[in-house]
Amino acid sequence: MARRIDVTGAGGVRLAAWEFGDPPKTDRAPDPSSSASGGADLPGVLLLHGLMGRASHWAATARWLSARHRAVALDQRGHGRSDKPPRAAYTREAYVEDVEAALEQLGLGPAVVIGHAMGALTAWQLAAKRPDLVRGLIICDMRASALGAASQHTWTEWFRAWPVPFATLADVRKWFGEDDPWVERPNPARGEFYAEVMAESPDGWRPVFEPEQMLRSRETWVYDAHWEELAQVRCPTLVVRGLDGELGRAEAQEMVRVLPNGQYAEVADAGHLVHYDQPEAWRAAIEPFLSTLRDA
Repeated sequence: MARRIDVTGAGGVRLAAWEFGDPPKTDRAPDPSSSASGGADLPGVLLLHGLMGRASHWAATARWLSARHRAVALDQRGHGRSDKPPRAAYTREAYVEDVEAALEQLGLGPAVVIGHAMGALTAWQLAAKRPDLVRGLIICDMRASALGAASQHTWTEWFRAWPVPFATLADVRKWFGEDDPWVERPNPARGEFYAEVMAESPDGWRPVFEPEQMLRSRETWVYDAHWEELAQVRCPTLVVRGLDGELGRAEAQEMVRVLPNGQYAEVADAGHLVHYDQPEAWRAAIEPFLSTLRDA
């Protein structure tokens, strides 16, 4: 089951938040004045997907977390079922303010915030800005160093290479899992990941997001390093990388060193989509960290 909760982000952008559970957790009768109060007695967790992702990519993790937490995954602006206004801001500030608003409206804070890729950057920027809202942080496969102009150009060309519209979802899975020039070896999990961000249109299957908005979002962080904000994060923080992911071991360990209260974990046989590639190993990697937060 999934329960949708609408929240209002920066500039009035409507965001869709999701509780995944069987059924979603509620520990007391909800306050009739708030649709977001179910499970308010449980420690909160907010899950943030990466660029092009959506809240449902966290469904398995959220269901697992729901045994002991109130876990909510957010469709960030321009993604999933959240609004995609063409003239809205897709800046770092807007993404951070959205999460700030979501935590406050959902009554989750102080929460553990778990972010993948761009969502992880948003999470640590929020933790630096609003330490009162974040009691723990998990950074999944996101670099603190600048990626540079060449990276943005590569992404622009990659979007242009997509053979949209896809005739079937099977074609989506095959292209992203096998035929995409970015795929070094077949990866069925990657195909499934991208199948989740497609929607059927009259002429075939297209992404639920606008590629141009994704590039606008990305260009607000790829040219800059983010070490200074990382060093401002005071809460316990776990840096997790896939062994074959985009975050190298040396940089990940440097991030842990820079963090005032950092820890390190890696997941073998996983690429960039750590939680999606190896869900059991991902859970095993983060459980000890979550346990220390529960016992604190």
